[in-house]
Amino acid sequence: MRVLVACEFSGVVREAFRSRGHKAWSCDLLPSDRPGPHLQCDVLSVLTDGWDLMIAHPPCTYLSSSGLHWNGRVPGRAAQTEDALVFVQTLLNAPIGRIALENPIGCISSRIRKPDQIVQPWYFGDDASKATCLWLKNLPLLRKVNPLPGDNRTRRGNQTASGQNRLGPSPDRWKLRSITYQGFADAMAEQWGVL
Repeated sequence: MRVLVACEFSGVVREAFRSRGHKAWSCDLLPSDRPGPHLQCDVLSVLTDGWDLMIAHPPCTYLSSSGLHWNGRVPGRAAQTEDALVFVQTLLNAPIGRIALENPIGCISSRIRKPDQIVQPWYFGDDASKATCLWLKNLPLLRKVNPLPGDNRTRRGNQTASGQNRLGPSPDRWKLRSITYQGFADAMAEQWGVL
């Protein structure tokens, strides 16, 4: 399959699909962190290039619940949320037969539509907690693969005792938190790469 991994600079999802024989490209405004096929451009300019599947990771800065409280406090921030929602809707409406869009819990659910599924990295063997919503087009729900014991209340390796993310403030915190966990990437490639 020709797979577009939209808004990915890490190459994790791209390489999960490539390792299974697919022609996958990542696309982001940033350069790729890993060597491999990468389109450094606005993904909107390549949506009509004949893709069979798109996995989209739109930036969550103005969409996630954890940041929406700033919309009433920072001038212009609410307009950035509106722009981000238009971008998400454009990705979901792309002329691509199969689409998965992922994002944390946030305003996509109330402003566009509810997600088809919410998954956790620990469902796929990664010792981490990060609720991730999936909006799907012509794709099945992901099945758990090698899930770790426990449930959503179990503290995972990426959490403090109070449940917060262990990563402290830093210039690259946003980048580190946005990287897809390997087990999750492998599950997408294994389950959606055979359709």
